[in-house]
Amino acid sequence: MTTDEINYKIQQIVDNKKNLPGALLPILHDIQHEFGFIPEQAISIVAYSLNQSDAEIFGVISFYAHFRMKQTGRHVIEICRGEACQSMGSGALEAAAQSQLNIEYNQTTKDNNFTLEPVYCLGNCACAPSVKVADKVYGRMNSEKFTKLTDTLATYKINVGELA
Repeated sequence: MTTDEINYKIQQIVDNKKNLPGALLPILHDIQHEFGFIPEQAISIVAYSLNQSDAEIFGVISFYAHFRMKQTGRHVIEICRGEACQSMGSGALEAAAQSQLNIEYNQTTKDNNFTLEPVYCLGNCACAPSVKVADKVYGRMNSEKFTKLTDTLATYKINVGELA
């Protein structure tokens, strides 16, 4: 997509929702859904259309962990860092995952296959430690299961969430 095409698509999304009460969050969600992240130029387009400053839009984007301003890998792997998961070994799982993928949190592998992100509760405490990929939560995760999971995911050419 060219820059002009991206800008046009962003403006279409904004125009479709800008008259809703509290339009900013639905607009940002739609932009991220369309592109997989919020392109930098979206900030100015949204700000201008909603009569807000770039700083206000960026403040909202940076406040919510859900929003991303850079492209992620095909598979976003979230590792739970909540207390239950920590008490059941998520620290060792984190270290194994980072070592296996050769990345830290909030980074993407060189092959653009995986992005690793921390989360602070997946609501699966009884099966801790847990990880989430797309809309699927995997419980009682350990380094061996993690390797099997990433091996399986690596065979997919699209995001697992798109298979549903």
